[in-house]
Amino acid sequence: MNLQDIISLDFAYLETFSMRKDTKWGSLFYNENQPSYYDANHAHISELSENPSFIMEEVVKFYNSKNIIPRFYLYNLDLQKELISILLENSFGYEELISPVQLWDKKLLEKEKNENIVIERVDKHNYFEALQIECSIKELGGKEVREKAFELEFNHPSFEHYILRYNGIACATACIFVNDKQARMESVATLEEFRGRGLIGELIHFIQTEIEKRCYENLWVFPINERVEKVYQRYGFKTVEKLKTGHAYLGGRSITEIQG
Repeated sequence: MNLQDIISLDFAYLETFSMRKDTKWGSLFYNENQPSYYDANHAHISELSENPSFIMEEVVKFYNSKNIIPRFYLYNLDLQKELISILLENSFGYEELISPVQLWDKKLLEKEKNENIVIERVDKHNYFEALQIECSIKELGGKEVREKAFELEFNHPSFEHYILRYNGIACATACIFVNDKQARMESVATLEEFRGRGLIGELIHFIQTEIEKRCYENLWVFPINERVEKVYQRYGFKTVEKLKTGHAYLGGRSITEIQG
């Protein structure tokens, strides 16, 4: 996959919980029902900006009309220097992020069954247990974000959510998003008091088994930082790209602050 293929997969994911408006210079994603959901409310620009002042004004106007803080994700930063300068001159906060992109090597490791662990597909019977876990994880946005986002994902045919029980206690979740035979692992989370027991590895192995059975072409993961990237490397995920992106925002917290 090249950069545009990676962006296309990401856009397909974003479109499951936000609206998309394409322009000549980029794409605007928005969800008026969740203005604080960062992933759902950003302008994405990857091409050279011929009129950066106009673009900034249009993005600010668009998001202000929807009571959403204007935010940008910028790719190909060498092409965006003029736009970045204009954003900084107009009081935008700015940070540069390294975003690893990882691909499973399709080597399914042999694993002994742990009798203390049961993994279930999330359905109406265990929905609120899974929701409670995800709402407790600040890296996923906390209750304010995940409560509505989880409902959208649960009802969308491209998502499959799973919940792990340890000695009967629901304590970890993960999901896969599928688009055109490409699968992406998302929302991997464990309650704090159950961390350090290898439960994420159990969930990942289960999902890898499902991916193999269904003959999906690839399993991707987009770690939130390089620390998480190293965790996934232990489970057969190889880093195939490190995207350097710019994040500009006219209010609220930075991505770095949210991720802690």
